[in-house]
Amino acid sequence: MDVGATKVGPSRLPLWAAGVLALVCSAILAFSGWSEWTSRNAKLHGAEVDLGNLARSLTQHVEDTFELADSLLRGVVTALETDDGKPGAIERLQTILKARKATLGRIRGIFAYGANGDWLATTEDVTLANYNNADRDYFTHHRTSADRSLLIGRPVQSKSGGQWVITLSRRWNHADGSFGGVVLATIDVAYFAEFYRQFDVGPEGTISLMSREGLVLADNAEPDPSRLGRPVLEAIPYHPRSGTMRFRRAGEESDRIAFYQHAQRYPFLVLATRTEAEVLARWLRDATVRFTVLLSLLALVVAIGIFLVRQLLERQQLAAALAAKEENFRLLAEGSSDIVTRIELDECIGYVSPSTSRVLGWHPSQLLGKRAVSGVHPLDRPQLQEILDQLRRGIADEARVTYRMRRRDKSEIWVEATVRATRRPDGELDGFVAVTRDVTQQKALQGRLETLAIEDSLTGLANRRRFDERLLEEWGRAYREKTSLGLLMIDIDHFKAFNDTYGHPAGDECLHTVASVLADEAQRSSDLVARYGGEEFAILLPNTDAEGCVRLGERIRRALHAAGLVHAQNPAGIVTASIGGAVCRPGLERSAGPASLIEAADHALYLAKDGGRDRMVMAGEVVELPSSKAPATIPA
Repeated sequence: MDVGATKVGPSRLPLWAAGVLALVCSAILAFSGWSEWTSRNAKLHGAEVDLGNLARSLTQHVEDTFELADSLLRGVVTALETDDGKPGAIERLQTILKARKATLGRIRGIFAYGANGDWLATTEDVTLANYNNADRDYFTHHRTSADRSLLIGRPVQSKSGGQWVITLSRRWNHADGSFGGVVLATIDVAYFAEFYRQFDVGPEGTISLMSREGLVLADNAEPDPSRLGRPVLEAIPYHPRSGTMRFRRAGEESDRIAFYQHAQRYPFLVLATRTEAEVLARWLRDATVRFTVLLSLLALVVAIGIFLVRQLLERQQLAAALAAKEENFRLLAEGSSDIVTRIELDECIGYVSPSTSRVLGWHPSQLLGKRAVSGVHPLDRPQLQEILDQLRRGIADEARVTYRMRRRDKSEIWVEATVRATRRPDGELDGFVAVTRDVTQQKALQGRLETLAIEDSLTGLANRRRFDERLLEEWGRAYREKTSLGLLMIDIDHFKAFNDTYGHPAGDECLHTVASVLADEAQRSSDLVARYGGEEFAILLPNTDAEGCVRLGERIRRALHAAGLVHAQNPAGIVTASIGGAVCRPGLERSAGPASLIEAADHALYLAKDGGRDRMVMAGEVVELPSSKAPATIPA
């Protein structure tokens, strides 16, 4: 009987071993499948986040564009209703619109129509009598509705230029409240298409600007009449104002991941989409490789397991399972991109993951026992120390902090750490766990975006937006401190002729050189040199009187002469500039405002041009004009 038991017992060991081995392989496959599925969902979630960020940014851009157009429309409506019936009112409006054409930027054109649809004034160089817009939908809407709010219409083909444009319009009334006509601003559909093509959403991705009803106003493709003004989806959710959605277009084999963002101030939304297949393409390739390797390794483990079971039975089987688990853990730990750190109660490092070698350049063994804050930038240490103290006192269980860390090569990187307190079963604190991620690129991108918002891309000077902000700031400071505020407006003489003669690349180089001269001459840290628009520049001079403005203006003229940029179409033979200056004391001149300072400097600039150019004229100065004109005085 003992012999029989001896024969039967060993014969069952391979079956048990095969069952255990099959169970282990199934668990590994299940875990790997779950891990890959999690990775797949992370890819899709990341795409949703990226599309959401893009949609929000583009929505803000469109809101800013529409707000700029709306402010121009309000100004024209005010001018029409204020001067309604006065002699020469339309001629003055036309002159104003012509003068504003060079500064419209992203706005295509401004138009004013009468009650019968005839063109009254426009920024376009056309014969007004040749056109009538009474047949447009927006004109019919304003004529039949007393609503005076802004109307965003469907894309239409411009009668004067032939291009497809988005229309923004307002109604204006006669003094008796009757319909006087329509004021219209247009934005090229192609402008949004070109702008959206700057963002990488993949070959099949789309960015669409739509009305709240879901009609396409513009997208990142070439303007196509068959798409413009038509719905891209059957329904776009309005509540909530933003969110994700999935849909499939006719003829496509893959669902689309989409994020929509409704505007807060205007009735439109931005829809950004990518195909699911495109988002998951790289993941699918990598997952296929990983599963192939995994299956190969599992096949090898099975073969070795069978061999070890036959040779070493249970002992070798347990060793093989342990080795497989350790290998799997090592691959997961080494593949992690974040640093996982265990911080003991004495704030020394008890464990750090292998990714510290890639992120910080230190081997994990070199950091064990070191203080957790030892590699943190000295200026950021109090912030991190305060976080640890708060976690220690139980004020919070988890905190997130961004700070700088020193790498082994002495360079610095920005990291974001999530620190969490860990406790024993009895609730006592036993340490901290920190998950640290390198965010240096994100910080650099954030800084670059902040710079682009206030900097002119061609000259490197402050842009018009930054100038307007500083003008309000310095005006308020001068008002409070009872000091003077100076302004110089500089315009390059005969710049259009320069462009026509030497080409636009040379014109850009000329603008860059003039900008360098202005920046060199305005030496005080409080002075602001800005590109005001086109070939016109502005220098804001806090705490500067008229004599100081004249001295700086003359230095600029001499510096431009010294630069000696050849300009054959300019009487001087080189590039010169006309300069108009104005000074105001906001604390004493209570009726004045920032706009009055710009207006005075502009008048001085125009008089400098009329007086022969290449000269400096201050507001309030009596200037001798050429013999065909009488002397003129610019109002101060």
